[in-house]
Amino acid sequence: MIPILITQFSQAGLGLIDTIMAGHLSALDLAAIAVGVGLWIPVMLLFSGIMIATTPLVAEANGARTPEKIATITRQALWVALVLGIIAGLVLQILPYTLPLLGVPESLHPKAGLFLHAIGFGMPAVTMFAALRGYSEAIGNPRPVTVISLMALVVLIPLNFVFMYGLGPIPALGSAGCGFATAILQWLMLITLALYILNNQAYQKTQPFSHFEKIDRYWLKRILALGFPIGLAIFFEVSIFSTAAIVLSPLGEITVAAHQIAISITSQLFMIPMSLAIALTIRVGTYYGEKDYQSMRKVQWLGLATGTVLALMTMILLWVFRHQIVALYTSDVLVTQIAVYLVLFAVAYQLMDAWQISAAGCLRGMQDTKGPMWITMLAYWVIAFPVGVYLSRFTSIGPAGVWIGLIVGLSIACVLLLGRLYMNNQRLERSQSS
Repeated sequence: MIPILITQFSQAGLGLIDTIMAGHLSALDLAAIAVGVGLWIPVMLLFSGIMIATTPLVAEANGARTPEKIATITRQALWVALVLGIIAGLVLQILPYTLPLLGVPESLHPKAGLFLHAIGFGMPAVTMFAALRGYSEAIGNPRPVTVISLMALVVLIPLNFVFMYGLGPIPALGSAGCGFATAILQWLMLITLALYILNNQAYQKTQPFSHFEKIDRYWLKRILALGFPIGLAIFFEVSIFSTAAIVLSPLGEITVAAHQIAISITSQLFMIPMSLAIALTIRVGTYYGEKDYQSMRKVQWLGLATGTVLALMTMILLWVFRHQIVALYTSDVLVTQIAVYLVLFAVAYQLMDAWQISAAGCLRGMQDTKGPMWITMLAYWVIAFPVGVYLSRFTSIGPAGVWIGLIVGLSIACVLLLGRLYMNNQRLERSQSS
């Protein structure tokens, strides 16, 4: 989990750097980034989430001692990732034209729109990097991805400065410049990881770049059948958080800026249970391939117990240091006051969030992805979203309404995912005994 955690923090840190740097420009720039990121993140996670299928498939092949399948799975995953990345990039070129339909204030359109146009060019790199990352982590080599992600943090800061403030022929684009910087960075990360895998000895037994391979319809179907529900499940969960900025946009840029700060803080901390879930997917997937169901259940219980401890530590951290953490983002008094208040709602859902994402990670390792997809859609979009919209726009509680909706959705998802995990374990136990 540790290298994966560092990787997740590093990749989440890219958005953190964008938010902090935009926040020091103006509340308008911060609000524009909030809207742009609110549309980009769900699209990015939907398509890169599909590529998470690489992890359980490679882990299963690794556990079943069939290394010859690993290279084939990875090559086929790269084909899928390339096509999906191009589609995602085209989607992001269209999204700026939907801003008026979404009720986004006109003052935010230019910068949010340019951010989306620019960052779309990096989407093929995002999805292909996700495929290579899943391969590397599933065969027990998470550290190269970690190192590359840490290097990206260092590179992003000067790239942001160049496009935000201008240099030579490059004009000053303000917060919208973050889109260009991030797209360039994604391509640099992909090239670096691909070159490392090509040349490092640890990958030679399962080398995905040893030869060219056409698209195989069998693996294409397997990757999409497993990955598409994963991508949708992640999309349903993350988009409910990201689109909250759009729901709140009629309440003014101060409210949106405060909400974006609170979301950014919780997004960084969410990387802890998310990393645990990825580690659980790998370990559960390996034991699932070995058909060692007893060890698989032990890993599941250990993961849930670890998630509980980490969530309690996160709750204490948020409660004690909420003022100091918000101060890192902004010095605006009104924005600070609202953001500190919203962070308290994040404290309330940490346990449910840790349990539901850990359960989802275990289910992915067992290659159960369709059930979790329907559960997340029900919890977040059928229940949480309408509750959040109604409370925030049609009652006096304002932005807190969105966060109450999030708490309701996470609680329902937690109960249903844990229940499904329990039933899957019982089913495997019965099949083994018979």
